[in-house]
Amino acid sequence: MSNSPTVTLVVVPRERFSYSESSLDSIYKNTRYPFELVYIDGNSPPKIRDYIENQANQRDFRLIRRETYLSPNAARNIGVKEVDSKYIVFIDNDVLVKPGWLKAMVDCAEESGAWAVGPLCLQGEDFKTIHTATGQFEFKQKGEKQWLIERRPFMRTPLAKLKSPLTREETQLIEFHCLLTRSEAFRQLGPLDEKLLSMAEESDFCLKILDSKNTIFFEPNAIISYIPPSKLKRGDKEYFNLRWSDDWCERSVEHFHQKWNLTDDSLALAHFRYFVMGHRNSIAKRNTHRVKSLYARVKRRLEKLSIMSS
Repeated sequence: MSNSPTVTLVVVPRERFSYSESSLDSIYKNTRYPFELVYIDGNSPPKIRDYIENQANQRDFRLIRRETYLSPNAARNIGVKEVDSKYIVFIDNDVLVKPGWLKAMVDCAEESGAWAVGPLCLQGEDFKTIHTATGQFEFKQKGEKQWLIERRPFMRTPLAKLKSPLTREETQLIEFHCLLTRSEAFRQLGPLDEKLLSMAEESDFCLKILDSKNTIFFEPNAIISYIPPSKLKRGDKEYFNLRWSDDWCERSVEHFHQKWNLTDDSLALAHFRYFVMGHRNSIAKRNTHRVKSLYARVKRRLEKLSIMSS
């Protein structure tokens, strides 16, 4: 065991399956630091299932498949049970990574003693816009309950517009697109909360670490990118619609509300609901635009053919 890697990657489904191949290929192409990998497959469609099985055989990683859709925290907890390394990196199945990303995260944890480390998470295949970097919680006492707001100061900021380079720093909030944590955290804090089906998973985990008087760090030399879906393929739609359903969202928000004794008007709760609605609608709008664009092209083509035949 002494020669085993100190870190295990746990790949989990985020909201779709169609980017799995690009994401897994990016991990193996751009990661030189030694790692083990556990892949959690929650009912991916046959073509993706076969691809992952083939890769598991070729690359000798552990594959765990469930024939039902999994919430992200449920998938992560399945993966944690398979890990005996010092560190775990949770990474979603729609993420690309830059060379050096994993070593930078492990180095940060080793040098800072942090219980969790978040990378510079960009957005899109061009790696030009920040999705998330650091984050903070703001609590205020309101009677017997708490008011909570979350701040993510660099979200959607183009890298070219940064006034100064980002540096390693202690932070309070990082996201689960890609997150390194010590296995020790689960021995002390227990498993991730599976009642958080679609929202607030990272907030809950980070708050538990902070409550335990341990630290969270942001490491800008670890660079990854979350790839939002521009469209949903046929095998994505059912899981996407469940993942961002009103049912999963409201159950998650209500549980987080009660768990952390929050006021009804906490901006964090409104943010969760707003994100779900906005994320779902953005896909619907893009799909509607494509349909309209296709209709317009077909119409122009038919009109041209009509003129030519007259």
